Amino acid sequence: MKPVVTLAAFALCATPAVHAQDTIATDRPDFVESSNVVGKARLQVETSLLLERDHSGPLRARTVATPTLLRYGVGETIELRVETDGRIDQRLTEGGLRAKDSGYADTSLGLKWHVMDDSGSLPSVGVLLHADLDSGSRAFRGQGVRPSLRVVGEWELPADYSLGVMPGVGVERDDSGRYRYGILGVVLGKSFNERLRGFVEVALPQIAKGAHGGTQATFDIGGAYLLSDTVQVDAMFSRGLNSRTPDTAFTLGFSFKL
Repeated sequence: MKPVVTLAAFALCATPAVHAQDTIATDRPDFVESSNVVGKARLQVETSLLLERDHSGPLRARTVATPTLLRYGVGETIELRVETDGRIDQRLTEGGLRAKDSGYADTSLGLKWHVMDDSGSLPSVGVLLHADLDSGSRAFRGQGVRPSLRVVGEWELPADYSLGVMPGVGVERDDSGRYRYGILGVVLGKSFNERLRGFVEVALPQIAKGAHGGTQATFDIGGAYLLSDTVQVDAMFSRGLNSRTPDTAFTLGFSFKL
């Protein structure tokens, strides 16, 4: 489960990212991250409520989580990140039997580097390095430290459209041992006015062999609205594109910048 976060669809001003931005630009609610950082000595909190449903054969699963991302700028081009799916409540039903698991998700520590601003046909570029730690409750805890590397490119297009692409690689562990997986997200954003943005997206948070859970894929649609220059609300609906992905997910988010 990945909280999912926003890209160029939510870049809310044209000031180069190497300068501290007064207007909030978040990494949520879409899967593709932003290439921008929050600015030196700025703290940004992005939190949400996530509702997820899955129906695989006789098994039905309903999950409620609270994905949260903390971002702090240690320089004009680098930020530190702490991310988690937060509190998780999961209900499983199969053949008339019911089970419930509750607890906390693993925490991820990360760093984002804004490599360059867009220039001509060249995109704005950011690099994200994260490490998921086996720190959560037993029911939701992963195995060991699992690193991932993602690169984001975002282009401003005519008519207030934007395009973001995020390839990446990661290392995960299951009962058969360590394995590598791919990551890919593509998002098309549209600015309707100074406050309201929308997007559509295809996200593949895991591209892997069937023995390791296979490829997961979603189609996402959503938007964000600025309540003020430093406060944002957002929403997103996701539809799973294959049997390895939860059927539907819906998230409501709230973000602010200090």
